[in-house]
Amino acid sequence: MRHLHIRTPRRRVIGALAAGLLCTTGLAAPALAAPTADPAAPTLADGLALTPPMGFNNWNSTHCRAEFNETMVEGIADLFVDKGLKGAGYQYVNLDDCWALPTRDADGKLVPDPVRFPHGIKAVADYVHAKGLKLGIYTSAGTKTCNSAGFPGALGHEYSDAQQFADWGVDYLKYDNCNNQGVDAKLRYTTMRDALKATGRPIVYSICEWGENKPWEWASDVGHLWRTTGDISDSWGSMLSILKQNLPLSAHAGPGHWNDPDMLEVGNGGMTDTEYRTHFSMWSVMAAPLLIGSDLRKASDATFDVLGNKEVIAVDQDPLGKQGSVLSSEGGRWVVAKEMKDGSRAVALFNETGSPQHIATTARAAGLPEAGAYTLRDLWQHRSYNTAGTIAATVPAHGTVLVRVSAGGRWATHPPAVELGLDGSPLVQAGKTAALTSKVTDLGRTPATHLSVTLAGPAGWTVKAISPTTAGLLPTGRSLRTKWQVTAPESTATGSYDLTLRARYRSLTGTRVESVLPLKATVVVAPPAGVSSLGDLPWLSTTNGWGPVERNTSNGESAAGDGRPITLGGVEFAKGLGVHAESAVEYYTGTVCESVTADVGVDDEKGARGTVAFEIWADGTKVASTGVLTNAMPAQPVTADVSGAQVVRLVVTDGGDGIDSDHADWADAKLVC
Repeated sequence: MRHLHIRTPRRRVIGALAAGLLCTTGLAAPALAAPTADPAAPTLADGLALTPPMGFNNWNSTHCRAEFNETMVEGIADLFVDKGLKGAGYQYVNLDDCWALPTRDADGKLVPDPVRFPHGIKAVADYVHAKGLKLGIYTSAGTKTCNSAGFPGALGHEYSDAQQFADWGVDYLKYDNCNNQGVDAKLRYTTMRDALKATGRPIVYSICEWGENKPWEWASDVGHLWRTTGDISDSWGSMLSILKQNLPLSAHAGPGHWNDPDMLEVGNGGMTDTEYRTHFSMWSVMAAPLLIGSDLRKASDATFDVLGNKEVIAVDQDPLGKQGSVLSSEGGRWVVAKEMKDGSRAVALFNETGSPQHIATTARAAGLPEAGAYTLRDLWQHRSYNTAGTIAATVPAHGTVLVRVSAGGRWATHPPAVELGLDGSPLVQAGKTAALTSKVTDLGRTPATHLSVTLAGPAGWTVKAISPTTAGLLPTGRSLRTKWQVTAPESTATGSYDLTLRARYRSLTGTRVESVLPLKATVVVAPPAGVSSLGDLPWLSTTNGWGPVERNTSNGESAAGDGRPITLGGVEFAKGLGVHAESAVEYYTGTVCESVTADVGVDDEKGARGTVAFEIWADGTKVASTGVLTNAMPAQPVTADVSGAQVVRLVVTDGGDGIDSDHADWADAKLVC
């Protein structure tokens, strides 16, 4: 699916290819090479992929460019060793599309591209194997692969192609879904399963049919992993949409059969470091395959730090093989808990929203037995604490706190866990004083002693405490609240600025602890009085599924300014916002505005495709929603009362089916103040 060189949404277009509508109209389905297996066959028990596969795939970073060749692939294998990734558990170096010539040889065999792979695939496999690693390869369960160059697929050639792969020393097959001629998915994927088995070589089998036929319901005896979604892209909106689709499928994952929400984008540059840590944390708590999609030849130290975090990897690779389950998700504050083989629980506190959020649960809610106290290990800080049972944190925007919690043991040897938080919104008008209140809470069974707290802002800002900043003893469950006055100079430009809340304390045994909560203060201007077009006003923040949010045009999915006129139901609108689900646009309204109005729907440019839902939030409260809308529906008027709100957030969700073709318009969107 990943390989058509066309603008997204790829899955829907590829679906048309698969049905033979674009370039294979009228072709008869080839005869399959062998009958399907007995549908009552037991779950695969070949000992492969007992934990989620870990490795690398070149597609996200190189696509079909000339740099994808044997030198690059062998260099990745070298980096696995040199950078410690092999030691962290990564095994597979996987080739994606474009490794072959567009035509088979006279005997019907696949031919490696002699320019890209002058020594052939077996030589590359031998090189990779000599490093103690494994090689993966790609093809499609159709007449051709997904790339527009038309590389040969395996439909009708399953046994021959599988034997070639085995003869080359391939250890992993990614089997895509393009140009499938409408042949039943289960039949196509089962045939390749049987062909791989017939080779006698152990080959991990990755089913990549994009979740279209719900493979989690039928493929546990067919493949070792199956894609549950369309393709991921290197954006927060794409990652978030895929995460939400994969989370509910936890019951279907286990040793040898995994839900696959697609490859990692960590390090490709489209998300922040915080968002990449969330990406890696949530894929691990979901027991997802960890296939690196960034170019390791160019990766930063920060990227290697994320990809090489062995404590987070241990969550993903836990031999019990449980996928984490959602405990709560109210208001974009997610709690996901994963049972571990040693009886502990990995708990992810994930903040979907664009501002810091207090997220909390308990050890008992996560599934641990009643105990006097628990050990809480922060897997990104690499520090252990004790807790009386509360698992809580103020989680930065788009961030995730990932902990591992266990009952009993040596909890008393660890200092108490504390939570740092901030009451009040860190929105500041230049030259005016904003009031904020910090809060430090002891979550531990033991008290924190010698506590002191500081709040620091940018150079030139005034940050002044107007209540106590110290406490000699902070008992379990108690908080130190400190009031602060924060003033940005009058000349400060609008935008986001760093604040740092820091607490220093000691345990009863004298261990010194420093806890830091990075925050953002946003310098804002009061909205103008009267009626304003939201397409013309400055926003606080945006997130978008594909490309940037566009002002007064539709979403173009790539660079800013590449949209077209906003058009809904044949009506063109001069003003508004063009977005792509999952999307959120926030505006500062400063408690002085009254209402938001708009006509909303899926832009006409997507034809019959696209399903979205619109929401308007006033501070933390949803004040308007449309339900699911499609392109076939006319523009829907939406009005929301936002009286007294400091921040208004315009949200577009994917309608529950992923973010393909979800070009959504807030046409003629207006703010009344």
